[in-house]
Amino acid sequence: MTEITGAAVVTGGGSGIGMGLAKELAKRGVAVAVADIILDNARKVTDEIKAAGGKAVALHCDVCERDSIKQMKSEATAALGFIKLVFANAGATSFDPLMDMSDADVDWIVQVNLMGVINTTRAFLPEMMAAKQGHIMATASMAGLLPAWIPVHVAYSAAKAGIIGAMLNLSLEMKEYNVRTTAYCPGGVATNMKAHNSRYRPSRFGGPSEGTVHVPKAAFQGKPPAFYPPEAIAPIVLRAVENNRPFVFDHAEQRRFFRETYSGIVEACYDDIEAYEKEQGVPAGVPLAS
Repeated sequence: MTEITGAAVVTGGGSGIGMGLAKELAKRGVAVAVADIILDNARKVTDEIKAAGGKAVALHCDVCERDSIKQMKSEATAALGFIKLVFANAGATSFDPLMDMSDADVDWIVQVNLMGVINTTRAFLPEMMAAKQGHIMATASMAGLLPAWIPVHVAYSAAKAGIIGAMLNLSLEMKEYNVRTTAYCPGGVATNMKAHNSRYRPSRFGGPSEGTVHVPKAAFQGKPPAFYPPEAIAPIVLRAVENNRPFVFDHAEQRRFFRETYSGIVEACYDDIEAYEKEQGVPAGVPLAS
């Protein structure tokens, strides 16, 4: 098990899922570095944590910039000591058709979601490896686990699928160091990202704006899921981290979507190659180069 103790960093901690996680961690006695691209948001969360008797520090961090992550990591360590728990949660969304997106749109979605997680992970791993303990939880999405579930989500689904692959593969690398990983795939959380998403856009990708995210009706095939408040899903996530689960989900009924849109498709494709091998034979293997 991973003990929910010591010190933690939560990126994107100034609102939504990150805010819920930061408050729940503090409630359990963890000292929390609340990192956010909008420092005032992080300060508001830390003020609420302190008012409730917890320990927290607000830090600025743009996860699209490696130097910003390194600076945040340095400040978090100086304030709280060894960071045992990292919640790489910062992200942004998009429901624009791929060919309607600008190059800057695509770059931003991939950088903030996928590279933000990878670079945050790389910043905190060395100390975890040296201490032979630690846990990294990265916020992916059901759109990453089931890319064929939600349309008009190409860049976002690709980035979130990348997070899942990164966390699963990293768990193999980190086994000897006793560092664990978890990929969280939200299936519907009320984060207000639709209204505030554009405020978090860094200047090199066009800068912030007050625009809202347009979600087409086709996105959820006319049946949007129930959206839970962040404070309701935070205990679910921490339970999975405690139990070293590779995944954490928040809507049990969405298992059927996995079967319908992914499991069935993959099994059908394996049926196809099996049929081919029976008809045409198995190709001869080529020896690997030494």
